[in-house]
Amino acid sequence: MASLLRILGIETSCDETAAAVVCRHADGRGEILSDVVLSQLEEHSAFGGVVPEIAARAHVEALDGLVEEALVQAKVSLSEIDAVAATSGPGLIGGLLVGLMTGKAIARVTGKPLFAINHLEGHALTARLTDGLAFPYLMLLVSGGHTQLILVRGVGEYERWGTTIDDALGEAFDKTAKLLGLPYPGGPAVEQAALRGNPDRFKLPRPLVGEARLDFSFSGLKTAVRQAATAIAPLSDQDVDDICASFQKAISRTLQDRIGRGLARFRTEYAAVDVQPALVVAGGVAANQEIRRTLQALCLEHGFRFIAPPMRLCTDNAAMIAWAGLERMAGELPPDPLDVQPRSRWPLDSSAQTVLGSGKRGAKA
Repeated sequence: MASLLRILGIETSCDETAAAVVCRHADGRGEILSDVVLSQLEEHSAFGGVVPEIAARAHVEALDGLVEEALVQAKVSLSEIDAVAATSGPGLIGGLLVGLMTGKAIARVTGKPLFAINHLEGHALTARLTDGLAFPYLMLLVSGGHTQLILVRGVGEYERWGTTIDDALGEAFDKTAKLLGLPYPGGPAVEQAALRGNPDRFKLPRPLVGEARLDFSFSGLKTAVRQAATAIAPLSDQDVDDICASFQKAISRTLQDRIGRGLARFRTEYAAVDVQPALVVAGGVAANQEIRRTLQALCLEHGFRFIAPPMRLCTDNAAMIAWAGLERMAGELPPDPLDVQPRSRWPLDSSAQTVLGSGKRGAKA
């Protein structure tokens, strides 16, 4: 393998269009040469959520320019990259088609190999780019579409320990915000309101707390929020703040139980590991400071290292997709054929039992 590898990454799975160039040095160290992200927040905010058709059209309009900008910032040409990595799933199928087809076209014209990357694998491996983390470790992925606790044993080796059986955590934040009349995206809005509220005013449920399995559930909590709001309607500003604070406290206490059990399991199953174990947190919800404090205290209690990549690398970005491609190259895993198809559903652990609906596109989680 070459002493220095450079790869172009493309990410279009949801409502961010992104391109990046990342290199891997001979010693395994990663370096981000460029990382360009264009948010579509303004296009979708009026609808209170992501509109797939608008997202796909925005990707088409922006992606070519972002790829060019990423190459310019990295000071490399297409002929100087060693491979192309593009998100192939999971995500919105229209957006995936735009990014993957662009990656295929570049690979075909340049003769470079193509790596069709699982978006979740990008999140799972980011801590190795930012912190040089060694395998194995645990990853908590908390985003608008996923809430999973995953054992990361190696590149392409993932074991799902827990997943949501209904709503993802980010989805629960967004729906709670919409219910209370707060703006989209809901996570930051709920967090800001919670700072002004009383977290003990409403006694909201802690779903699955005390159960041995490591799954998550947030649908019942969301329903409890609706019932609390309906019971005291019309809501004052203070009512909204108190509901948000109580909701956020319920989330934190739920994660404290769920993740605490996961850390204990890791300690038992990997007692022979002679380095400090680590919990990696990724996804947009990782920006929530109350959740971060809860997880940091939990890691300290269990003797774990707490790792949260920089916020720009926790949310959707192309640098993590490029790095996942580099990890696959370093592990001598084969590239993908140019007829590879995008997958709107693509569990990281394909052997895990399905807990959410499975259709012709595959299991959701």
